[in-house]
Amino acid sequence: MKIKVGISSCLLGHEVRYDGTHKHLRLATESLSRYFDFVPECPEVGVGMTIPRKPIRLVGNPESPDAVAVHDEALNYSHALTAFGEKKAAEHQDLCGYIFMKNSPSCGLFRVKVYQENGYPSATPGRGLYAKAFTNLHPLLPVEESGRLCEPLLRENFVTRVFAYANWLQLKKQGLTVKAILDFHVRYKYTLMAHSPSKYAELGRMLADAGNHEPDALGQRYFAELMTTLKTLASRKTHTNVLMHLQGYLKKKISSSEKQELATIIEQYRTAQIPLIVPVTLLRHHFNNHPDPYINKQAYLQPYPDDLSLRNAI
Repeated sequence: MKIKVGISSCLLGHEVRYDGTHKHLRLATESLSRYFDFVPECPEVGVGMTIPRKPIRLVGNPESPDAVAVHDEALNYSHALTAFGEKKAAEHQDLCGYIFMKNSPSCGLFRVKVYQENGYPSATPGRGLYAKAFTNLHPLLPVEESGRLCEPLLRENFVTRVFAYANWLQLKKQGLTVKAILDFHVRYKYTLMAHSPSKYAELGRMLADAGNHEPDALGQRYFAELMTTLKTLASRKTHTNVLMHLQGYLKKKISSSEKQELATIIEQYRTAQIPLIVPVTLLRHHFNNHPDPYINKQAYLQPYPDDLSLRNAI
């Protein structure tokens, strides 16, 4: 089954913007839609605004701005957009991610302009009111906005988090047990190490006495730390560390020339001569020829379907 992911309607090509246009995100419709079942929403239309309509903007305190019509600040949509975000957050408990429209006073996640009385935006940006209400009620949900998904590292990170989130929800449906949590941690060992070696070690310590804890409470704590850790972008340095760890499982299984080739490829990745997909593909080739039960469990070698090609550009 496809993974359910929320998205701003205009990013799917729906003509719902204030001027009756869209902001079609082809990444969503031509690539991610193979695996994501998108749930579109336009909060401005959802609260009764027409198409087309006068644009709105954020004004006031960046921490708690109002959303008002540009042509008439007496038309205040703040309460409606916030309430709509809370309503949709309560309805959508099965989403595994959300892609929001950038810069939008309703949907923008980052750097949304908040205008002051002098007519200029504050130096401190805000967040769209619908997006803020929704994410406040789903703080662990992987979220990203359309503009940032053009950046390969952010795109790969977002998709990695969505698949991890979906895998955890599936585990919860089957029923959390201490063994299931430990097995999940083993599966994500090297993924966590790539994002933060120190947090990986911290999570290991959290689970050291897992048998002494109630599974649901332990799972809630573990998952919160997992998703927070995965938000940290993996670097070439941390990826190289993981690649070298994986290389160690092959030291008694491959020839000297194969070891040298693998070491050279990993070094070429470390020095930014080649993308991550190259050493990962070579490692997978060797593990296909020399299966290792522990490595076969690792999500790191295939955190999402290969045809998304996300590691070709990082």
